[in-house]
Amino acid sequence: MTRAETRIKEVVTFFENKDTFLGYRKLMDCAIDTQNLDIYNEVIALTDWKEKFPDREDELIKRSLQILDKISKIPIEDYHTKSPVISGSNIIKSYGTNRFRLGPISVNIHKGDVYGLVGENGNGKTTLLRILAKELKYNEGSLEFNFDKDFKSDYDLRSNLVYIPQRTKKWYGSLKDNLKFVLSNYGISPEENETRVLMMIARFGLWNYKHLKWNELSSGYKMRFELARTLLRQPELLLLDEPLANLDVLAQQVILEDLKSICNSINNPIALILSSQQLYEVEKVSDKVIYLKDGIYKEQEDENTVANTKNYLIVEIDCNCDRDKLKQIFTDLSLKKLVFNGGIFIAYFPIDIAFPLVLKTLGKHKIDVIYTRNITKSTRRFFVS
Repeated sequence: MTRAETRIKEVVTFFENKDTFLGYRKLMDCAIDTQNLDIYNEVIALTDWKEKFPDREDELIKRSLQILDKISKIPIEDYHTKSPVISGSNIIKSYGTNRFRLGPISVNIHKGDVYGLVGENGNGKTTLLRILAKELKYNEGSLEFNFDKDFKSDYDLRSNLVYIPQRTKKWYGSLKDNLKFVLSNYGISPEENETRVLMMIARFGLWNYKHLKWNELSSGYKMRFELARTLLRQPELLLLDEPLANLDVLAQQVILEDLKSICNSINNPIALILSSQQLYEVEKVSDKVIYLKDGIYKEQEDENTVANTKNYLIVEIDCNCDRDKLKQIFTDLSLKKLVFNGGIFIAYFPIDIAFPLVLKTLGKHKIDVIYTRNITKSTRRFFVS
């Protein structure tokens, strides 16, 4: 089964289970992969109908499956490459004596992969993004770009990569007109421009906001606009600095799922690096996590921290229980250390203790657990060790 067939089958499953919210977004991803404007126009028309008749779920599913059947008949060629889109070797950025220093950092970034960039404030996340975006010069090392599209100048190169900072600039006019202006710079006909813009508006849930202006949108919808504007340009590398900062919990999950799906496009994948303080949410969608500590990154994990944690099962526990009681009930599990970190306990057990056994022990002693998580392989452990 090809990747296209697998994605279509996934969408069918969503609709069969009446998970129309996610299913419809996935349907649009399948449509975008076709690059077929007739399919785009059918999805656009259905989106308009869906917004006018939000309660007619069964008919929406029926009409969606009809479009999906047409999509299944359009051949889609897989993108194939093993070369990184960007390679950085021993990059160092120094701001002077006794001031912040980033690096040395070596990274290889591949299209179709999502890279989470995490670390405490002031550890160089934005600096690294700006270096990769060619906005900031580095002092030592090398940085090579390997885009599919040829580039003869920095201007051509930067058209293949997009950096979206945490605070975006104000724009004027309507949301839709701004998106159409983006494509007008690429010599696209007015008819195709309209179709592609409306398709991207539909994909990012902006249908009912397309005629609004900058000051009429919430911060979350401004970020969606920025993503729509970016993806219309079909970049090969996308750099996002704290894209989740102004979004509520549900919107964060939706945006991350959307970014993961779009970056994994069958024929037009994108390499994505995003920095965020929302550690768990980012880890769920990331193929690799880049953790910065004091400006240093060594193959994801700080060596000293790994040496101190690799022999432990590390469990984060938020519960209505005092430290002595927890230490007592975990005696039989050979508890090695119990740390109280920011209102949450971090328990360290021998690595051969299974996480389900910890859950069983908490349940057996009727501990009122508010939240618990196995962070043995999460970069979260670097923030609490």
